[in-house]
Amino acid sequence: MAKKEHLNLIFMGHVDHGKSTLLGRVFFETGVLTPQQLEKFKKMAEELGKGTWEYAYALDASPEERKRGVTIDLAHKKFETDKYYFTVIDAPGHRDFVKNMITGASQADAAVLVVAASDGVMSQTKEHAYLAKVLGVKQIKVAINKIDVVNYDEKKFNDVKADVTKLLQGIGYDVSKVEFIPTSGLKGDNVAKPSENMTWYKGNTLVKSFDSFEIPQKPSDLPTRVPIQDTFTITGVGTVPVGKVVSGTLKVGDKVVFLPSGAAGEVKTIEMHHEKVDQAFPGDNIGFNVRGIGKTDVKRGDVCGLESNKPTVAKAFKAQIIVMNHPTAITVGYTPVFHAHTTQVSCRFTKLLKKLDPKTGQVAQENPEFLKNGDAAIVEIEPVRPMVIEPKDKIPQLASFAIRDMGQTVAAGVCIEVTQKE
Repeated sequence: MAKKEHLNLIFMGHVDHGKSTLLGRVFFETGVLTPQQLEKFKKMAEELGKGTWEYAYALDASPEERKRGVTIDLAHKKFETDKYYFTVIDAPGHRDFVKNMITGASQADAAVLVVAASDGVMSQTKEHAYLAKVLGVKQIKVAINKIDVVNYDEKKFNDVKADVTKLLQGIGYDVSKVEFIPTSGLKGDNVAKPSENMTWYKGNTLVKSFDSFEIPQKPSDLPTRVPIQDTFTITGVGTVPVGKVVSGTLKVGDKVVFLPSGAAGEVKTIEMHHEKVDQAFPGDNIGFNVRGIGKTDVKRGDVCGLESNKPTVAKAFKAQIIVMNHPTAITVGYTPVFHAHTTQVSCRFTKLLKKLDPKTGQVAQENPEFLKNGDAAIVEIEPVRPMVIEPKDKIPQLASFAIRDMGQTVAAGVCIEVTQKE
C-alpha cells in the first residue's frame, strides 16, 4: 500500500449528474466494493423505492457507521489504480454540498468534473469548475456521464465536450491537458472496462485515465500548516483532531498550537489510514492526538502549526478577487461569508482599492465605487471574528478563498497581504 504514491481526488459537478453512482461504480470496479455489498445496497435501494441507486449507497454510509466512524475514513474513501492510491474527498450527497465542495477542493490534488450527456453544462457545473480553479486544483478530467441515456451518441458527446471545453478555457484551464471520457456509471461503460457500445471512442477508460495525473510538488520546506476538518474523541486515545497537512511536516513530539482557538500541546501520536506514523507530509490526511487538549478546545476551521512558526491570524487582509455571480454589485460594507481551507467566516469589505483588467492584470481604475460580475479587483477585507489566512507568496496553500452569499458563490480570490492580529 505504502509503495504507491498518494493523491487526493474530488468528484464534482451538477446535482443529479450521477457523481455518486459513478464513484460507486469506480469503487466496485477497483474492488473496494464487493459484489455482496452491492447486492445488499441494491436490496436497500429497492426497498426505499430508489431502484438503480445501489452504487450511490456505497458512498453514503449508514448513520450508525458514521457515528462509529474511525478518525480519517469518516469522509474519505480510498481506492487504488495500477499506479496510485487515491483518497476520494467528502462523498457528495449533502444539501450544502458546495460548502463541503470548497473544503474538499481546498484539499484536492485533482478533480473529476462529472457532466451528464443528457443535460450538458448546468449552473453547478460552472460553479464547481470555477471553484476548483480558484482553490488550486490544477488537474482535471471530465466524465461525460449518463452516455447510455443518449444511446451512446457520438454527436451528443462532442456537443457537450465543446461546451465544457469552452467553460474550462474561459476559467483558465489548459484544455489540451484535459481528457474527456464518455461514461455510464450505472451500466459501467468506460469506467474501468472499454465499452462495446462506443466503438467511436478510442481513449482511456476513466480509471485508466487517473494514472496520467501527476503527483503535485510537496511543499515540505514551508512552515507546517494543518487545517482542521473535525475533532473526535476516541476511546483509549483521547482527543483526535483530523485534517490534511497542506505544507511543512508534522512529527511526533512537535510542540503545536491551534489558531485562532489558541489551544496548544505536544503531538503524542499521528495516524494515517488506521496506521501509526512518526511523521506526516504535505498531502497526508491524518488524525493526531495532542497532549493537553480537550475535544472542545479545537474545532473545524482552526489551523495547526508549530509553536516556533505559528499560523497567521488576520485582523485584516488585502486580496485579489474576481466577481463571478453577484446579483447587483459589491460595495464597501458588504459582509458575505468567506470560505478558506476548512473555515467559514463572515468578512467585511472595508476598501475597494483597484479594479484590474482581468486579461492583463493592469490597473483599470483606482478606488472604484462598486464591483460587478466579471470585475477583478484588489480589496481590503476585515474578518468579523478571527480567522487564519496566509499570503500567497508565503503559503499559497492557505491563501485562496471563495465568497458565498444567498446560497451561491459570488466571488473568489487569493490573499496577498495580511495585517496580523496582536
